[in-house]
Amino acid sequence: MSSYWLEHAWLPAGVADGVVVEDADGRIATVTSGVRRPPAGAETLRGIVLPGLANAHSHAFHRGLRGRTHGDGGTFWTWRERMYALAARLDPDSYRQLATAVYTEMAAAGISCVGEFHYLHHAPGGEPYDEPNAMGLALVDAAAAAGIRITLLDTCYLAGGLDDAGHSPLEGPQRRFGDRDASGWRTRIERLTVTGATPLPGHARLGAAIHSVRGVPADQLPLVASAASDHGLPLHVHLSEQPAENEAARAHYGCTPAELLARSGALGPHTTAVHAIHLTDTDIELLGATRTAICACPTTEADLADGIGPFPALQAAGSPLCLGSDQHVAIDLLGEARRLEQHQRLASGRRGTFAPDELVGVATETGHRALGWDDAGRIEPGARTDLVAIDLASPRTAGADPAQIAMCAAASDVTDVIVDGQPVVRDRQHRLGNVGALLAEVVSVRGC
Repeated sequence: MSSYWLEHAWLPAGVADGVVVEDADGRIATVTSGVRRPPAGAETLRGIVLPGLANAHSHAFHRGLRGRTHGDGGTFWTWRERMYALAARLDPDSYRQLATAVYTEMAAAGISCVGEFHYLHHAPGGEPYDEPNAMGLALVDAAAAAGIRITLLDTCYLAGGLDDAGHSPLEGPQRRFGDRDASGWRTRIERLTVTGATPLPGHARLGAAIHSVRGVPADQLPLVASAASDHGLPLHVHLSEQPAENEAARAHYGCTPAELLARSGALGPHTTAVHAIHLTDTDIELLGATRTAICACPTTEADLADGIGPFPALQAAGSPLCLGSDQHVAIDLLGEARRLEQHQRLASGRRGTFAPDELVGVATETGHRALGWDDAGRIEPGARTDLVAIDLASPRTAGADPAQIAMCAAASDVTDVIVDGQPVVRDRQHRLGNVGALLAEVVSVRGC
């Protein structure tokens, strides 16, 4: 058993001073507050210590585009073509190398668990690798190397787009994403289940995803939803990120994407809708009534000019909120939390839609729950020993009330990270070494 003395700690009841946490095999055994000095043998974590952060929506390979897509302006759709070009160049080895660097950046930012929305499945042209899940397993290996947990949200992606005439076939780099139909997708992912040919290791869990109603025809949606339900998997889906998606769904199906998902049995408390920006009042009611979670990705939504989502209305309707860094224009979950509030201030002209303690919960507990790790995201007995120490004396945080740290701290203020009781970051140094240098090795002038 090991123990930690936390100068300040974010506990379920609020911020406490002088907290001793005892760890037993990666689980918190005891939590004791009001201990004025570190006990003998206890490791000291200065600053304010939060539970591990959960990044509920990631596309690891998009990190290769950071700072490389802004020269000619453009739209979400022109950005997507750059993304497809990058996807065409990756293989399992290069993907493992890139994802290891990206997940290391996440760990250094205090992220203990990532939800990887994974659709880059096959070799160029769409032919499966000898191991059909080679690309997904590369991501699982990368998370282990970086020292974080992963929910591999294996994504069903069957169509290249949607317009009033219907779905178009996968073309070019998109062919790497497809599995012919939802039955083929299910057969492939079942290899990763406990009884499958290549079950996932302990730091990884399997999840399911529907790319979008553009990428999965309506007759295939119930098959994905039932596969997730049969195996007890969290189910994620891109929803209404752009108005064009809504227009296409109305033109072809006569309803909104959210209504189509509801008809297909894809909404519910084990489902997370990502973005959910361009919604009708009926959509909001559907999502809230089914307790479907919502993953906001504020930096991506700003970078791609997606818009500002109706997140307060969704929360009020019954949808829990979580956060993702999506295309990784920045990997900073505290920054994502802060922007969630700041974007609402810009939209509403009011401050305080989301209080600082709510923002911490959105970045920790609800994100872990959306990824199927209900035993993480809290500093309490029985929870996983995930601890993230944040400097209270940096140029950004000096003088701040620890209870309002979400409104000023950044990823660069994370000093120490413990995941499942194992040290991953010490004194701002990841166990793999310099994070910037690691990224520089794999992100070239070509984007990867």
